[in-house]
Amino acid sequence: QVQLVESGGGLVQPGGSLRLSCAASGTIFSINAMGWYRQAPGKERELVAAITSGGSTNYADSMKGRFTISRDNAKNTVYLQMNSLKPEDTAVYYCNAERVYYTNRHGIRVVGDYWGQGTQVTVSS
Repeated sequence: QVQLVESGGGLVQPGGSLRLSCAASGTIFSINAMGWYRQAPGKERELVAAITSGGSTNYADSMKGRFTISRDNAKNTVYLQMNSLKPEDTAVYYCNAERVYYTNRHGIRVVGDYWGQGTQVTVSS
């Protein structure tokens, strides 16, 4: 009953920019942390960046200075601005929401962690 819907992926040339969005839907009261992960072919899923409801952020070292994560708590939406993209940034990018407090269909307040379906980012000339 909580869904994460990502958008904004696509094909971009090296050095270009993309902005990813992820909106959480459902009867949500709060979300502790939201973040972005990515998985390239043949590799494990890795953290890109994360942000708490209070605005504290964490970035993977290779993304620092190029990527910026932000969040709109009122819209339960997280964004990832990606600049100076490199071919090695090519991957499926997944949105994650940690400790989502919401009301289920039985009217009970529950908490859970959720993933989006992923959006493809391809950096190529």
